[in-house]
Amino acid sequence: MSRIISPSLLSANFINLSKDIEIVEKMGVQRLHLDVMDGHFVPNLTFGPFIINQIRKKTECHLESHLMISNHSEYIEEYVKAGSDTIIIHYETSKDLKNDLKHIRSLKALSGVAINPD
Repeated sequence: MSRIISPSLLSANFINLSKDIEIVEKMGVQRLHLDVMDGHFVPNLTFGPFIINQIRKKTECHLESHLMISNHSEYIEEYVKAGSDTIIIHYETSKDLKNDLKHIRSLKALSGVAINPD
């Protein structure tokens, strides 16, 4: 059984993000996990499509964007255009989960669902 390791860039040094990406690539990592937080759905604030676009320019790794944001359906296309290969959305923020997943796949991206255990 093969396993995919997706290290989160949230734990990277953002001053040396490019260098940290190179380090994990040299270790054989082929997928990066991007925790996108908006300060509303979750209290933290991280990065958006602009930063993902810059990361995409730096790496060929598969980019999976975990959208921990309110109103994710309004931003799905922006994240795919920025370079996200997979979009993971939260069940509890979706008004129509089936349509959201279809929309992501229609943009030629992979889709995923995160479920808050509470």
